[in-house]
Amino acid sequence: MNDARQYFSLPSPFAMRRGDALIGAQVAYETWGTLSAARDNAILILTGLSPGAHAAANAGDPSPGWWEDMVGPGKHIDTKRWFVICVNSLGSCKGSTGAASINPQTGKVYKLDFPDLTLEDVANAGYELVRGLGIDHLGCLIGNSMGGMSALGYLLQHPRSVRAHISISTALQAQPFAIAIRSLQREAIRLDPHWNHGNYDEENYPEAGMSIARKLGVITYRSAMEWVGRFARIRLDHDARADGDPFGAEFAVESYLVGHARKFVRSFDPNCYLYLSRASDWFDVAEHAPKNPAPPIRGEQSGSKVAAALARIDVERALVIGVSTDILFPLSQQEEIAGGLRSAGAQVEFVALDSPQGHDAFLVDIARFGAAIAGFLATL
Repeated sequence: MNDARQYFSLPSPFAMRRGDALIGAQVAYETWGTLSAARDNAILILTGLSPGAHAAANAGDPSPGWWEDMVGPGKHIDTKRWFVICVNSLGSCKGSTGAASINPQTGKVYKLDFPDLTLEDVANAGYELVRGLGIDHLGCLIGNSMGGMSALGYLLQHPRSVRAHISISTALQAQPFAIAIRSLQREAIRLDPHWNHGNYDEENYPEAGMSIARKLGVITYRSAMEWVGRFARIRLDHDARADGDPFGAEFAVESYLVGHARKFVRSFDPNCYLYLSRASDWFDVAEHAPKNPAPPIRGEQSGSKVAAALARIDVERALVIGVSTDILFPLSQQEEIAGGLRSAGAQVEFVALDSPQGHDAFLVDIARFGAAIAGFLATL
């Protein structure tokens, strides 16, 4: 039981970007710190695909959160100064309305009847939560990975609602490599016979498909440098053939992937995974460009729809962080975000880190990420 989790009811109906609407939808969230009397010290965190709202321990739930060493009193995101909100993405299965939720109009689980989901919908749900908490302007909006794309959607759809932005290992639009990986992940789930067009249950559950999807993800979340450093060609102590499987796991890295998959497959709903994964592929800031932009747009990308869209973002300050070993959201994409925000008029700090952990570095290389984030927040 998570006593820290709170729920916010979205406006009903809640319009979705690609049509249709949700009735009686909600998002789950948690908070840390105290909102100031002026309501000007709020930070909203938008997460990657799989995390819930429990970013760190708090009075209602003392268990460690997914960003435990980053958020809290005296930590890099200091909750003695900031009122921090972390929201579980709309479409997820960790408290927010998604494909695993009950459709109030039918009394049955949505499954594939859930409306088409976009990251702009995720952003709008976060915006409604912020407004519902009585906050007109965020002190800072933080987005990492998928949450970074959602954050860009937030800024594009709600100009002048955020003073500063921290963008971490994300993208302006889904690129071919990331799309290809996510496509394979979704295919693994859909080809599992237990998926059954989304009509699975606890006894007939697409465990194999989810396991493969998670393994593919973990491979891209870390770098080749780290795989070599951690595992090299270390073999397991036992002979896989002794278990009757001549092609079973023989190497330590295989065992590591199996362990990660085992922890994940029953903790995240497969249909929700499909919806959020596809939403990530659909995201493209170019779709937010004015229909008839007035040339020239400032900056090097003056002729592009991406630049035209970014020119609509109105924030005072931004910190963009990327990792040189990130193969899923390469450093070049972070440089493009920084340049685009700078051209739009923001004062931008760009930090390129050489963390060996690849895309997941923001979760584990807290020393380097924390120093950059704390230093930026100290200037606000």
